[in-house]
Amino acid sequence: MSSSPDSTSERVAVITGASSGIGEATARVLATSGLRVALLARRADRIEALADKLGDAAIAIQADVTDRDSMAAAAGRVEAEWGGADVLVNNAGIMLLAPFSADQHNDHRRMIETNLLGAMTTTEVFLDQLRSRHGDLVNLSSVAGRTARPGNAVYAATKWGMNGWSEALRQELHPDVRVMIIEPGAVATELTDHITHPGAKEAAERMYEQIAITATDIAEIIAFAVTRPRRVTLNEILVRPTAQP
Repeated sequence: MSSSPDSTSERVAVITGASSGIGEATARVLATSGLRVALLARRADRIEALADKLGDAAIAIQADVTDRDSMAAAAGRVEAEWGGADVLVNNAGIMLLAPFSADQHNDHRRMIETNLLGAMTTTEVFLDQLRSRHGDLVNLSSVAGRTARPGNAVYAATKWGMNGWSEALRQELHPDVRVMIIEPGAVATELTDHITHPGAKEAAERMYEQIAITATDIAEIIAFAVTRPRRVTLNEILVRPTAQP
C-alpha cells in the first residue's frame, strides 16, 4: 500500500491496548511505516518488550483506559517527550459474550467502562494535541456495532455507542481532526480468551478458529487510512473475513 510522502514524517501515533492483538500489530505496522509509536497498556512487561524490539521509534507507557489519571499522565508524557499525538488509535477493548442476565453484571460494566468510556476518556485527554497537530482519531469498533445478536447484547451496545459517538465527533472536529472508525469482524486475538461464560466461549472459539483473519490484516488497513492525503478521510471501514456470514 502506498502512502503520502509527507504523511509519516515525524508523526506520533498513540495506541491503547498495545500489548497484544490489533494494538500490537498496529504498533509494528505504523513503526515500519515511519511513525513513532507510544504503546499504552496495563501490562507493562509486554509493551516494554515490544518497545525494545521497535527501538527508538517506540515508547512504552503503562496506563489503564478506565483510570483517567493514568491516561492524563500518559498524554502529558507523550507531549513532553515527543511534542504530542498526531494519531490516536482507541483500540483497548474486551468482548465478554454471554446471554444477558444479572449473573454477568460485572462483565457488563467492565465492557462499558473499557470499550466505550475508556475510549472517551482517552480521547478527552489527547484531544487538544490532536487538534493542534491536525491529527487523526481512529476508533476500533466491530461488526457488532452494526449487527446485534443473542449473546452479545452489551458488547454490541458498546460498539453501537462507539459508532454513534464517532459520527458525532466526525462532524464536530472536522476539518481539524479526521475521525475514522474501523469495524472488524472475527480477528484472531485474545478477545475470546477472556469470555467467562463457558457456552459462549466455546462457540466463539470454534467460529474464530474456522474463519478469523489476522490482527496484521486490520493493522495494515489502519496504516493505510492514516497515511492518506489530508483531503481524504476514510470515515468508516467495515472489514469481515471473507468466510464470515
